[in-house]
Amino acid sequence: MTSIPIPAPLPYRASRTRTDLFAALLRASREFGKGKVIVIDGDGRKLTYKEIIQGSFGLGSALAAKTKAGESVGVMLPTGAGAVVGFYALSAYNRVPAMLNFTAGSRNLKAAMRAAEITKIITARRFVELGGLEGLIDELSDSAEIIYLEDVREKLSLKDKLAGLIGPVAPGLIRRPARYKSPGVVLFTSGTEGEPKGVVLSHENVMANVEQVRAHIGLSTETDKLFNPLPTFHCFGLTVGAVLPLIAGIPVVFHPSPLQPREIVKRIRATASTILLATDTFISQYARVGADGDMSSIRLAVCGAERVKDETRSLVRRKFEIEILEGYGATEASPVVAANQWERNKPGTVGLLMADMEYRLLPVDGIPDGGRLHIKGPNIMLGYLRPSAPGVLERPDGGWHDTGDVVVVDEEGFIRIMGRVKRFAKIGGEMVSLAVVENCASAIWPDHLHAAVAMPDPRKGEQIILLSDCPDCNRDEIVAWAQSHGVPEISVPRRVYHVDDIPVLGTGKVDYGAVQKKAVDLVEA
Repeated sequence: MTSIPIPAPLPYRASRTRTDLFAALLRASREFGKGKVIVIDGDGRKLTYKEIIQGSFGLGSALAAKTKAGESVGVMLPTGAGAVVGFYALSAYNRVPAMLNFTAGSRNLKAAMRAAEITKIITARRFVELGGLEGLIDELSDSAEIIYLEDVREKLSLKDKLAGLIGPVAPGLIRRPARYKSPGVVLFTSGTEGEPKGVVLSHENVMANVEQVRAHIGLSTETDKLFNPLPTFHCFGLTVGAVLPLIAGIPVVFHPSPLQPREIVKRIRATASTILLATDTFISQYARVGADGDMSSIRLAVCGAERVKDETRSLVRRKFEIEILEGYGATEASPVVAANQWERNKPGTVGLLMADMEYRLLPVDGIPDGGRLHIKGPNIMLGYLRPSAPGVLERPDGGWHDTGDVVVVDEEGFIRIMGRVKRFAKIGGEMVSLAVVENCASAIWPDHLHAAVAMPDPRKGEQIILLSDCPDCNRDEIVAWAQSHGVPEISVPRRVYHVDDIPVLGTGKVDYGAVQKKAVDLVEA
C-alpha cells in the first residue's frame, strides 16, 4: 500500500455549515491563500482561488443584469473550470444554479426546466460544438434563452470588470450574502421512473455534506490532489468533486467526461492525483486500460452511484494497490449518506452514516431482514420541484427522506444495501432482489455489464429477465453457479438475452427504464 501517511479526518463542525456557498469559497481563499492553485482544468490550465473569485464576480455581474435574485438559472457545461466559475458566478449574486443533464434528452430537460421554472440557460459554444449538441440547443431554445459564455465575456462592461477587480478585495461592497437556509442549487433526478424531479438543496445542505465528508475521510491540503471526471449535473460530481476540494483546500483536477478511460489514466499519472472519484463501471474500465504505474499515485478511490463488485475491488488492488472506499448517496442528501473509511473499510457494505444524521428502518412486506431506509439530517434537501406543479416546493415530511432503498444495518452500524424497493421481483410469494441476479452474472462474466428486470408472469406473479452484453451469457451456467454457491434457484433468471449494449445514464448508472423496454421487446419477439 502507499507510503503516504494517512491524514486523520477533521471533527464535524456544524458552525462552518451556516454560510452561503460563495462566502464559504471566500473563506477558503483566506484560509489557504488566494494565490494557491486550486483547479487544474481539462486542458491543463491552472487557476488560483483569486482567479476563480475574480472570474465569478465579473461573470456574475454580467449575468445579474440578465436575471433576478432568487431565479433558477440553467447551467449546461461539462466538468471543468467553466462549470465552477459559472456556478459561483450565479451564487455570488444570489441566483440559483440549476445543473442540467445534457445527456438526458430534450423531453426530460424540458420537464426539468418546467419544474424549476428555468427560462435562461448558460452554456458555451465550444462545448455545444464539441459535444454535437446543436440539435438539443435548438429544441431547448423554444423554452429558454440560451446565454453563451463566450458572448458574455466579449461584452463585459466597465462595471463587470470593476466587480472582478474589487470583489476579491472587498466582497462586501459588491454582494449581499444569501441566507444559508435559502436555495443554493437545484439538481435533477434521472427521470428513469417517470418525469425528472427538481431537488432543491440549500446552501447549508451542501456545506453540511462537505463538512460531513471532511469529518469522515482524512484529506491532506499538503499532499492530496483530487481527480474528478464525474459530471457536475450529478450531485456526487458537484458536491464531492467540485465544492468539497475548493472548500477544503485540495487541488482538483477536472476531466470533461468519465467515458475516456485512456486519456483519464494518462492524466492521473501526469498530475500525480491521489484521490479518484468514480463509479464501479468507470473505475473497472480505467483499471483495465491503465498500464503499470498509470494509477499508482492514487491512494484511495471513492466510489458511489452503484455497487462495487468484488472483481473490481480485487482488480484495482492487485494492479495498482488502490483501496476502494464504497459509499452511498442520494441527490436528496446532497448527496453522501454513508461511506467506508480508510481505517474502517468493510467490503460489501457502504460504510457508516455521516455525522449528525439519523436513520430509521420501516418494515417491507416479504423481506424479513432489513427495512426501507429513511434518513434525516442537516444535508437533507429543502424539497422537490415537480413538472406538474412548477415552482412549488414539496418539503420532506418532518424532515425525513424516504430513500426507497432496502438496507440492513449491522451491529457496528455498517449499512448493506439489498436493493431499491422497486428492484425486487415477487415470485411465488417470495421477494427476490434483482441486484442478486446481476451479481451472479457478474461473478461468471466479470468483464461485462448485466441488467435484470422483472416482468409479469401469469403463473408466478413475476418473472426475471436478464440482459447481458456478454456474447457467451446463458442460463445453464447461472443455474450451475447458483447451485454451487448456495444461491436459491428462485434468483436464477427465467430468460437470458445477449444484447449489443446495456443502456447507461450520463451518471454511470444503468438506465433501467430503457432496459425494461428492451426486455419487453425481446420477450414479445
